Amino acid sequence: MQKLPDKWYVYMLCCSDNSYYTGITKDLSRRLQQHNGGQGGAKYTRSRRPVALVYQEQQCDHSAALKREREIKRLQPQAKRALAIHRQTGK
Repeated sequence: MQKLPDKWYVYMLCCSDNSYYTGITKDLSRRLQQHNGGQGGAKYTRSRRPVALVYQEQQCDHSAALKREREIKRLQPQAKRALAIHRQTGK
């Protein structure tokens, strides 16, 4: 039997100070819970709680997710905001 490829997600959070955090995961709900107080949240988000999920996209594998994460992290804050708004409104 052929193994199905793992699905990875690239996500962006808006923190309480209106900064953005970008990461990757295989389980979005678990990771968001970790960022908001559970064990395993990123050091960056610990002092910026609560955080809200404002963007997500699915990638076919870990490598593609890492590549897209780097692309998003390189964006200026205005571009990150536009990406989040575009995804939320569907425009």
